[in-house]
Amino acid sequence: MGLLILIVVGAILGWLATIVLRIEDGRTIAMNAGVGVLGSLLAGLVASGGSVVGAVSGIALLWAVVGAAVAIGIFNFVRQRAYH
Repeated sequence: MGLLILIVVGAILGWLATIVLRIEDGRTIAMNAGVGVLGSLLAGLVASGGSVVGAVSGIALLWAVVGAAVAIGIFNFVRQRAYH
């Protein structure tokens, strides 16, 4: 159940990032959601001690949110630098 929660949190944060950044490209929305999921899973995995298949603690969920936000921020920074 914890794995599903982290995936959903990451995907929602990726989608919200596209709204905040006003990105209209469909591929970029999917990439932001994917990057959000990866960031959420990595941070949640580290915060929960290497196991996300069980329940997710509140601290692990907070770290997953932070991890997803950081990953999305880095991704969009790199993407913008590549276009300019």
